[in-house]
Amino acid sequence: MALDVEWTTTQDRPRADNGPLLDLRRVTKRFGAVEALTEVDLRVHAHEVVALVGDNGAGKSTLAKIVSGVIQPDSGTIEIDGEPVAIPNPAGAHVLGISTVFQDLALCENLSVAANIFLGRELRASKHSPMDIDGMELASAQILRDLTVTVPSVRTPVRELSGGQRQAVAIARTLTTRPRILVLDEPTAALSVVQTAEVLMLVERLREMGLGVVIISHNLADLRAVADRIEVLRHGRNNGSFDAGTAAPEEIIGAIAGATRPIRPAWATR
Repeated sequence: MALDVEWTTTQDRPRADNGPLLDLRRVTKRFGAVEALTEVDLRVHAHEVVALVGDNGAGKSTLAKIVSGVIQPDSGTIEIDGEPVAIPNPAGAHVLGISTVFQDLALCENLSVAANIFLGRELRASKHSPMDIDGMELASAQILRDLTVTVPSVRTPVRELSGGQRQAVAIARTLTTRPRILVLDEPTAALSVVQTAEVLMLVERLREMGLGVVIISHNLADLRAVADRIEVLRHGRNNGSFDAGTAAPEEIIGAIAGATRPIRPAWATR
């Protein structure tokens, strides 16, 4: 059983004309007496990379977990293609076309590249049939080619790959669910300069494929190189929205550090 890896990209799916794929409005999340997020807005379009930045404790991971269905907001609205939705769990996020690659990658180092890409979603001719190893290897090779990713072989154990290649495998795994929105949590952390460049090229490729990408990172140089827009969180609130191509680093750092007054994204005030 072969997988149809010519997945439908966001540009082929029905959605509001020029509207965002993902639209969060005034999302609030509390953990006991601690308000981790306070009326946060986030919007992501197809063919767009949105960077989410902020100091430790700013609420970035909490927001990513809400989008991923790991936790649920206490208030606020979430829309996909202009329609209100609830994201009750990660499975529900997948149904809505949302996938996430967390920082730990969750790869099995003793398994091959192909086995990791299809981990938990193994191809079988029927429910009780053995796994279609050949089909998974062929499909994995095609997904990696579409991403312009090079690995020694789809049969290579993940433990033998570089950090950048491992990140690529984790991203390739999400594409088996045909996502429209992809959240990347610190994808370049602990990578070399060369490996970081490879991952950033991969993010650009995802944008070309029509996905809306949310990337969380502390590295402003990386983000300014690949993002279209940079959204700043501070103490769980929006604190600035910047065009990645024109904003000065000092402006972004000032928003992260709280040197500027809180600014909601312009579209959120309409």
